[in-house]
Formats: sequence, C-alpha cells, structure tokens
Amino acid sequence: MGDIVNLRRARKARDRASAEARAAQNRIAFGRTKAERKLGDAEKALAERRLEGHRLADDEDKA
Repeated sequence: MGDIVNLRRARKARDRASAEARAAQNRIAFGRTKAERKLGDAEKALAERRLEGHRLADDEDKA
C-alpha cells in the first residue's frame, strides 16, 4: 500500500521550495554591492563598444 500524504503539508512544502528558488534568484540579481554593479556595468559597456567598433559600415561604402 502507498504512503499517506497530507496534501496541505505537501502544498506548503512546494510553495516554500518555489519561494526559496525565487529568493535565490533575487539574491543573485539584487544582492550585489555597489562596486560589483559598477564593475559589471563597465564590463558590459566595454563589450558593447568593442562590438560596435567591429561593426561594418554599410551606408558609407555604398555612397
């Protein structure tokens, strides 16, 4: 015979697990120091500038 499961407890356990997963994602997204955020923004800006610098200019070549 199968185990008896308390549905209320199972539902609460499932909700706690999803809340913990959401909290972990928020800790990653928002739990950074100001210096870490500035460093990440600077790295992102540098990568965008490098990508833009390697882009071919189609409009200038056709004229």
